Amino acid sequence: MSAIILQDELVHYEVLGRGRPIIFLHGWVGSWRYWIPSMQAASSEFRTYALDLWGFGDTAKESDRYLLSHQQDLLENFLNEMGIGKIALIGHGLGAIVSLMFAEKYPQFVDRIMAIGLPLDTSLINPRFRQSSPEELSDWLLGNTPESQAARQEAPKADQEAILQTINNLESIELTEITNRLTTPCLLVHGANDPAIENPDQDRLADLPSHMHYVSFNQSGHFPMLDQPNKFNRLMVDFLALASGESPKELQLKEEWRRRVR
Repeated sequence: MSAIILQDELVHYEVLGRGRPIIFLHGWVGSWRYWIPSMQAASSEFRTYALDLWGFGDTAKESDRYLLSHQQDLLENFLNEMGIGKIALIGHGLGAIVSLMFAEKYPQFVDRIMAIGLPLDTSLINPRFRQSSPEELSDWLLGNTPESQAARQEAPKADQEAILQTINNLESIELTEITNRLTTPCLLVHGANDPAIENPDQDRLADLPSHMHYVSFNQSGHFPMLDQPNKFNRLMVDFLALASGESPKELQLKEEWRRRVR
């Protein structure tokens, strides 16, 4: 286990591979651990880091650190302490929100974002997140498969107050406005059968800026990286291979993810 002391508290992370840095940020269910297959897929060309946010996994659980701004500060402090420069961010649910907020505040440090299961407003978040324990959320959203076991084992480590505070905090944040202001290339990924985060409607998708692109995984729920790992990892690797500043609209789905031939 790797750990660093930030603001006098322990933050757990893991690292794999060499090359340009990628930061993986987990969602409300689980921890860094369910990113392992994606980290392995990217590690031949990238140095991949996965963090446990405040209140999750093996990172400290102090309720005064659970606001989204503090989660964003955790990422900033981690990069500073580790001496990490410009990054790609891959975030899921809560991690996707933190990624967008961080990129808006520090656009010079974020080359691109892959945001999975991003709720563009709180009305798209199933109320069960506010009503259920981490164990109940895990049972609801994760199948009993070999791929999901790591996430299921880690989910009970979460402080339920961290889930509640971050979701309640989102009420005062206009994510749609953040996406409109953001200049960083961003790939939005959603499981078509996600019961936790409702898919955005077509009108909302039509208003996305040109540097953003939306992809739906038709056979996935809340965890497309676990439900369809091969397809997810191909998409991720192709997105990371785009030139800096290039729009993810250059990606398209055929029988598998490929770069568009121009």
